[in-house]
Amino acid sequence: MTTDTMTAPDATIQISAPHGRTAALLTLTFGTFVVGTGEFAIMGMLPEFAHSLGLSPAEAGYAITAYALGVVIGAPLITILGARLSRRELLLLLLILFCFGNLLSIAMPTPGLVEVARFITGLPHGALFGISALVAASMVERSRRGWAVGRVLSGIAISTLIGAPFSTFAANHFGWRMAYLIIGILGFVTFLGVWRYIPADTPNRKNSPLREVTAIGNTQVLLTLLTAAIGFGGMFAIYTYLTSVLQNVTHVPEWQVMLFMVIWGFGMLAGANIGAWIVDRNLDIAALLALAGSAVVMMAFPILLHNGPALMVDVFLVPAFVNALGPALQTRLMDFAGDAQTLAASLNHSAFNIANALGASLGSVLLAHQLGYGSLGFGGAILSACGLLVYLLAMLVLRRSGQIETRGAID
Repeated sequence: MTTDTMTAPDATIQISAPHGRTAALLTLTFGTFVVGTGEFAIMGMLPEFAHSLGLSPAEAGYAITAYALGVVIGAPLITILGARLSRRELLLLLLILFCFGNLLSIAMPTPGLVEVARFITGLPHGALFGISALVAASMVERSRRGWAVGRVLSGIAISTLIGAPFSTFAANHFGWRMAYLIIGILGFVTFLGVWRYIPADTPNRKNSPLREVTAIGNTQVLLTLLTAAIGFGGMFAIYTYLTSVLQNVTHVPEWQVMLFMVIWGFGMLAGANIGAWIVDRNLDIAALLALAGSAVVMMAFPILLHNGPALMVDVFLVPAFVNALGPALQTRLMDFAGDAQTLAASLNHSAFNIANALGASLGSVLLAHQLGYGSLGFGGAILSACGLLVYLLAMLVLRRSGQIETRGAID
């Protein structure tokens, strides 16, 4: 039987990085930046990717689906199989697989084989993010866990701000295969950084895959993951079609489309850092503010479609509120996962990709029913509101269970 108590080791336990905490955190942040770039790069270079393989944009989109499928399957599978490895050992193996997948992507001659390569590249994605967050939290005191997790996960936001645009530039001038080659090389640089700067924690050779799976049955863990799978979806309902909105409704000049994308990236970066700051003061408030705030700013989206400057503000606020949810949910999973720390942290990023698919699919349905681009904001707000309801349910279940919240550091 599982319980909903927060189980964590002694708050005094911290792992020391061999060459300093700053270097270790920078390495982990660089790693999430590289892996995030590997995920988002194809969205900007899809036209060149499709043209080189003789595909329509819709057919080329299957490569994105293949990667997302790899993330969803790989996060739990790899984490369970690697249950007896140390976190550092598992990070190194995951980076090898990431580099291999990117190099395989550039070597495959046909669309089908490229999709297989993208699936393989997606396999280590969720576990890489989840374990990076756990390692970051293990190197700081309890009161700064949110800050450490937010700093490492900010690499994802930086990838949308710098990595994806640079990949688009590289693909347009040198081809998409060169872009993936650069990402693969950066993955190897991350491997070297992890080898040198990340502390060598002690592996639990007695751990078993069954123990990880059993521990994940905690009600609070499942509700937190469900919050992520729904609550993040609204952001993707808007982001997936943002370029189309700007071109067909707002009618901004072509150069401003990139400006809006950069502002979106800044919003994600701000959200990760502000959310982490609030988490270290009150985790539940951080999650509730993120979900409620995102619902409000998404409701404003259809009202502001024809006002470029006002829409620009909303394009900053939507990802800022939604991405502030990331550190809160990642930290909450650490509190409740017990013996399934690694699996829970990895599944959070599987849930994130499920939200990606859910939001994009909802947007497609709304547009297919001729409801207009403004409906994307309303649909996104509904997803944020549903995520808020799930989180409130988790708080209610915890309170009614009569369990005492015991907060300690994560080893």
